[in-house]
Amino acid sequence: MNSPADIKGMELCRRYYREACLPVIQNEFPDKLSRMAFGLVGDGSECYGFDDMISRDHDFGPRIQVWLTAEDYKDFGEPLQELIGSLSKSFLGFEGVNTSEYGEGREGVFTVGGFYTRFIGMPRAPETLREWRLLPEVNLSIATNGEVWSDPPGEFSGIRAVLKAGYPADVRHKKLAARAMKAAQSGQYNYSRSLRRKESVAAAMAKAEFMESACSMIYLLNDSYRPFYKWMHRGLSALPFLGQEAYRLIKRLAETPDGADAAQTIEEISALIISGLREKGLTGSNSDFLLDHAPYIQREIKDPYLRGLPVFAE
Repeated sequence: MNSPADIKGMELCRRYYREACLPVIQNEFPDKLSRMAFGLVGDGSECYGFDDMISRDHDFGPRIQVWLTAEDYKDFGEPLQELIGSLSKSFLGFEGVNTSEYGEGREGVFTVGGFYTRFIGMPRAPETLREWRLLPEVNLSIATNGEVWSDPPGEFSGIRAVLKAGYPADVRHKKLAARAMKAAQSGQYNYSRSLRRKESVAAAMAKAEFMESACSMIYLLNDSYRPFYKWMHRGLSALPFLGQEAYRLIKRLAETPDGADAAQTIEEISALIISGLREKGLTGSNSDFLLDHAPYIQREIKDPYLRGLPVFAE
């Protein structure tokens, strides 16, 4: 068990729930405990397990989230919120959450639908391809991170399970095709051209767009969602399919001065992605240019509308 000096945020909150909150809630709401779901999901590096000492300067400390059905929230949501708000926030040497100006809404009692609406714009799991397409990957990543410690009703975890399963195949293929086009155009094509024109800003932007598109493709090939840009690269190393190699190559690209060596690393990253597309049976092209693989990915789409969209369209 970690000491307070090196404890991770998720462990801190999990212990706060079990040791400081749950006994009181059990005592005050014994007949309603089975109607509550507890956990920590959403904003905050601790929800990804990426927090460190630097993370403690804002929005860090012992906190929990409770999710209720809309009916149960009407029944006892407010008194439950009052109880949780009255609990001591002094725990393991921490004195509550040092909330920043924009850090509200990260703890307390929520309706299941209200919580998901905050991140994906709807109180339930998406049901159509159109609904899935409208959901940004980052939002889906935030809505499915963290931990659920207890959920007897199952409503929160049921929606979570659908989201965590990843995009429907047609949506994933559409995104992969569009990202392959973008990665090819920005990294394999425009990066070196910008350098030859001595357009250093354009080259930097092309490299950044390539790295974002490449990261996204690795997440999509893992049926996962890319997180917020700050954690996008770090999260690659935990992905089982091509993740560690992509992590290494993209780190090298970021640290390589502009020029031929950086362009070569872009080609190595592109080759890695192409190998992944082939292994997944998503392309029949022998080209080393990612753009040439996008139409093959698009042909895997079964839905006529999505398949008929421009390959660049996402």
